[in-house]
Amino acid sequence: MALTQLTVVDTAVDILQQFGLADLSMRRLAKELDVQVGALYWHVKNKQELLAQVAAKLLNTPQLSVKAEEFNAPADAILQLARNLYLALLPIQDSPEVIEVATAMQATELAPVLQLRELLEAAGLSSENARHGQQLLLNHILGSVAFRQNLVQLDVDSPISDGFDWALQRAVAGLVN
Repeated sequence: MALTQLTVVDTAVDILQQFGLADLSMRRLAKELDVQVGALYWHVKNKQELLAQVAAKLLNTPQLSVKAEEFNAPADAILQLARNLYLALLPIQDSPEVIEVATAMQATELAPVLQLRELLEAAGLSSENARHGQQLLLNHILGSVAFRQNLVQLDVDSPISDGFDWALQRAVAGLVN
């Protein structure tokens, strides 16, 4: 198998899904690909860029996006997109940290995150307020996913709901009404 950017990112996604972020090192990735660590740097500048590409691979799927025209109001599309993100990230170990790194790097390849902002603008928010609203919703999604993942990781059997949907509905109502 030829070493390409796609094989590097795909293998990194596999490591993340199987073992978590702690085991996703450049050394581990090189070992999995049976190459020297230096060979990876022909395809990614550093681990942060790798994580941004992993985030793009995780998020840029047709299943995550929503078609605004299929909803009665932009708020309904925003709610559905946020729920899609939550459900997609939940089973992927340490996904909140990966997405946080990618967004902190101002990654522009994260289609659902950009769509959140576009939907907020379509709901009447200014560009700047849509950016703030996007960050608010993203923080809620990632925090809720991390909370759920921590419960599972710590083997805590909690009947308590994380309140994700309740808080999401209130946040969206506050942003667009």
